[in-house]
Amino acid sequence: MPPRTEQLSVFPAFFRVEGRVAAVFGNGDEAFAKVRLLLNTQARIVACAPAPEADYHAFLIANRIETVRDDFSPDQVKGATLVFAATGDAAADRAIVDAARAERIPANAVDQPDYCDFYTPALVNRAPVAVAIGTEGAGPVLAQMIRAQIDQMLSPSLGKLAELATRYRKPVERLVARGVARRVFWRQFFSESVADAVNAGHILQAEQAADELLQSSRDVEGRIWLVGAGPGAEDLLTLRAQRVMMEADVIVYDALVPQVIVDMGRRDAERLSVGKRKGCHSKSQEEINDLLVQLGREGKRVVRLKSGDPLVYGRAGEEMAALRAAGIGYEIVPGITSAFAAAADFELPLTLRGVASSLVFTTGHDLTGDVLPDWASLAVSGATIAVYMGRTVAASVAGRLMQAGLPPETTVAIIENASRRDRRLMHGVLRDLPDLEHLDELNGPVMVIIGDAVAGANFEQSEPLVRRETAAQDYARN
Repeated sequence: MPPRTEQLSVFPAFFRVEGRVAAVFGNGDEAFAKVRLLLNTQARIVACAPAPEADYHAFLIANRIETVRDDFSPDQVKGATLVFAATGDAAADRAIVDAARAERIPANAVDQPDYCDFYTPALVNRAPVAVAIGTEGAGPVLAQMIRAQIDQMLSPSLGKLAELATRYRKPVERLVARGVARRVFWRQFFSESVADAVNAGHILQAEQAADELLQSSRDVEGRIWLVGAGPGAEDLLTLRAQRVMMEADVIVYDALVPQVIVDMGRRDAERLSVGKRKGCHSKSQEEINDLLVQLGREGKRVVRLKSGDPLVYGRAGEEMAALRAAGIGYEIVPGITSAFAAAADFELPLTLRGVASSLVFTTGHDLTGDVLPDWASLAVSGATIAVYMGRTVAASVAGRLMQAGLPPETTVAIIENASRRDRRLMHGVLRDLPDLEHLDELNGPVMVIIGDAVAGANFEQSEPLVRRETAAQDYARN
């Protein structure tokens, strides 16, 4: 199997066909389908059909479509902008395509992907808005399924809203500053009172709302979103996070945020890596605070993208304090924290009736000092402990918890790269946890979950942290 690539073999584009000839060759269903598709446009359709089938013939007459009743000749393609070969005869279709190519006219041979200069998409029509779905000829049924989903998502009045927008384009260019202010205007135009009025069928009210929006437009104030990117899997990003990433002028992101999630932001947004990882600090927290303040004062709309949830070991408190002191507006967009994703990977109940009724989030570094943290006693009473960033201090974590009275046989689950395709799952008991420090192949973020509830996890997909030498030792362990 060839290696998978994210690159398309075609370039999606829209042909300008208003008033230009689109020639369709064929007498039956295939030609009929292409003509129906072309009727979504203002192309001048020419049906080259010497003997059209009855339904097709009636349709051509009813829609007053120009029809050529002669047998095919190469001259029939001359002057066309697009050519569709849909005769049902593969050899005849190839001859039509060859004639079109000789005239340098893009052509499509139905059901012959290798003989197509372009593919016909599944189309969602909200003229002047159009959504075209293509599969490079591999799956027309799949394209139709996607089309049906998108058709349900888009308001039937979207075309009217787009038409109204064209009337305001020149006034906006004249009155609203280019850049952030203009993007904010159009975002509000398409999503707030103007759009609501169009959806309700009140066009006059929509025009009044658009006029008010235009008159009140001004330089926008900067705004910062502190966004949780989740544990790594792109489909665990929240809908709100996706929305604000599409609004951002700048995306400021940490090293643990996968590039595929960073790429989900607006295409022309500036992307700034402030990646902080152990041994590789590109910016200090103070420098990040100053950067956010600076961008906010410039009127930028900024997504500060953090792994997991911004309020769980995300240093969001320091950033919020800096923004408040500078008088810059901000908003928190929660994300799925790694503990939840790790538990899901293990099918692990973080709380379990009669076993564990409380949950503690901590970092391994909390257990490296001379004084045990207050929550350590909770572990002894049955709480589930989720340890973030705990691999390098695993021995200290295990030792201090056992010192606090947690039994050495307490079950532990270890997850590297929770939620991601390259995740790795391991299980063991508390006394084995120091071995984790010696697993240098663990390069991704590691979550350790400790507690009696962990024994209820599904260990079928995980590997033992420590492999016992003999069956007798396994038996003794159990």
